[in-house]
Amino acid sequence: MPDLFSPFTLKDVTLRNRIAMSPMTMHRSVDGAVGDYHVMLYGSRAAGGFGLVFPEQIAITPEGRTTSACAGLWDDRHVEGLARVTRIIKEMGGVPAIQLGHTGRKGSEQKPWEGKLQLPPDHPDGWQLKAPSPISYGGRYTYPVEALSVAEIAGIHRAYADAARRAVAAGFEWLEMHFAHGYLGASFFSPLANQRDDRYGGSFDNRLRFHLEALDAVRAVWPERLPLTMRLGSDDLHPDGVQFDEAVAAVGRMTAHGLDLADLSIGFNTDAMTDPPFARMAFMVERGARVRREIGIPVGVSWNLGLPAVADRVIRDELIDLVFLGRPALSNPHWPVWAARELAHPDPFALVPEDWGWWLRNFRAHEACIGWPAPGAGSA
Repeated sequence: MPDLFSPFTLKDVTLRNRIAMSPMTMHRSVDGAVGDYHVMLYGSRAAGGFGLVFPEQIAITPEGRTTSACAGLWDDRHVEGLARVTRIIKEMGGVPAIQLGHTGRKGSEQKPWEGKLQLPPDHPDGWQLKAPSPISYGGRYTYPVEALSVAEIAGIHRAYADAARRAVAAGFEWLEMHFAHGYLGASFFSPLANQRDDRYGGSFDNRLRFHLEALDAVRAVWPERLPLTMRLGSDDLHPDGVQFDEAVAAVGRMTAHGLDLADLSIGFNTDAMTDPPFARMAFMVERGARVRREIGIPVGVSWNLGLPAVADRVIRDELIDLVFLGRPALSNPHWPVWAARELAHPDPFALVPEDWGWWLRNFRAHEACIGWPAPGAGSA
């Protein structure tokens, strides 16, 4: 029976445990390039015991960013900074993963702490939004959206492939495509955002075509020995949007195009969601377990898995294969060590680098002063 600290092997890559740091956009890049901040952030999480470590979503084009301060991989000059990130992750015992994406109609924003409003195309930090159809998201996303031409769609697929080649050069060993959260891939799959009347819109097959062609483009350049995964917007929580049954079928179709693992999330193609479940513990696990059971593909999910006992249970019950943690990974760079202490792991400090581990194991002072919460503080 696996548990949260069991190794996990996919293709030729083995993770030391089932704990992944989810991509969380930091808005700290300059013209797409990452720097010392990113080396610190992701290296510390690998040192803290995370098995799989993602930097933030990496944009495949300048227009694919959320803000002008987001990271990218649309140019060869971006490789050097990301190579520094992959080197520190590997040195600290983790596996470096990259999430490639394009924000579509949810880009051209201010930084969140500056208001998170959408910027007009003529603003120095803004750009013209592109999407499957000329439909604005609504709410704080107010500016007109232009429909992508078929030629532009082909160009985006080439940009995915080009970014994947650079990801190999930078040393990444796991690739995820971000097709959730209302971004471009999610928009193509959702009838709420995609009202095209050509081969990329209308029927289920047509709305999935963008995904399959993107997978084919990346699979052609991404080494077969390394995992190729996707974060899929699996449910719009709206009667006219993506239904979860469609997502199950979509994952089945994508396995024939090289998909190795499904990372399931919500579509977020509208704010008008029915009974949003975001405060419920582990609410994506049931959906993930269904895909794992019916399609036979490994599955990871996020959302409210930050309690060690809950994260461990969903792995022990073989409902999902990986636990993705976003804000918990930001809150506690040593979350895996904390979880190991909570779950009575025989050697929690085996998760940190050997030199740190030696000092922590040989602690001779009062146990309460070691700097970790007492075991039991994280029980469900």
